Amino acid sequence: MSVSYEYYKIFYYVGKYKSFSKAAKLLTNSQPNITRTMNNLEMELGCKLFVRSNKGVTLTPEGEKLFLHVQAAHEQLQMGEAELDASKHVQNERISIGFSIGITEIILHDKILPVLHDYHILYPDTRIQIINDSTPKLIDAITNGMIDMAVVTTYDTKTDPQQTVLNSFRDILIAGPSFAHLKGRLLSLAELIQYPIINLWRGTETYEFYKEIFAAHGLPFEPEVETATTDQVLSFVSNDMGIGFISPEYAKASLKKSKVFQINLAETIPTRNISLIHDASRSANPAADILEAMIIRSAYH
Repeated sequence: MSVSYEYYKIFYYVGKYKSFSKAAKLLTNSQPNITRTMNNLEMELGCKLFVRSNKGVTLTPEGEKLFLHVQAAHEQLQMGEAELDASKHVQNERISIGFSIGITEIILHDKILPVLHDYHILYPDTRIQIINDSTPKLIDAITNGMIDMAVVTTYDTKTDPQQTVLNSFRDILIAGPSFAHLKGRLLSLAELIQYPIINLWRGTETYEFYKEIFAAHGLPFEPEVETATTDQVLSFVSNDMGIGFISPEYAKASLKKSKVFQINLAETIPTRNISLIHDASRSANPAADILEAMIIRSAYH
């Protein structure tokens, strides 16, 4: 069966606005022609797509099913057209993208770098500047127009930049061989403070996150070692320097090799997000808009 794309385009507008006359107006066409085209589409597909009444039209169950597919295809085509239009203005542009130090190397390598690679193939003349810093400083950099976007762990949603959640995670507590006596035990936060804690340095979102959790239980949060990156947290824990919180995905390989083990914690650690943020109130950078759309699309596939 080979149905004209124009038929589906008209079907999309009629289905979206539940009106032949509105579809005709938006498509600068005549209502009789729109009606005739939809009759032809129903004939070609061998089923009824609309229920007509004086109040307009509604989709039949068959029409609803078809509309979901046509809507997705139409939106993809619109997105493609927008990207092509924007690509005319991205030559020799510069994109500044920040990464929170709480974002692990695994996420960068598995999720972000493939997108940056594809982007570079499509737009080789666009220059990309990568910045690593704490989430609060990256938020300030976006608000002040110093960078276009950032990929960060959860931040204060009261801030101005717009947030798109890419992934969610809940940290686990891990330790090295020297703490084997804690295996199988249910450890409380009150007990945990008796041991050396490894964590990101103060001023990072991760540090503030755990400081608030401990404070909510009336406990001080005083890490014995404060590291510059999440990767260093794992390294210090693996080398028996202390106990640390880390995402399960990042700890997976070390857990499998028994370099570290998970400690069962009595309290539940809240879920955090990995989000892409930008300041929607600032003038758009077409090159950055395309990269942002590619990162978001990749995260949901």
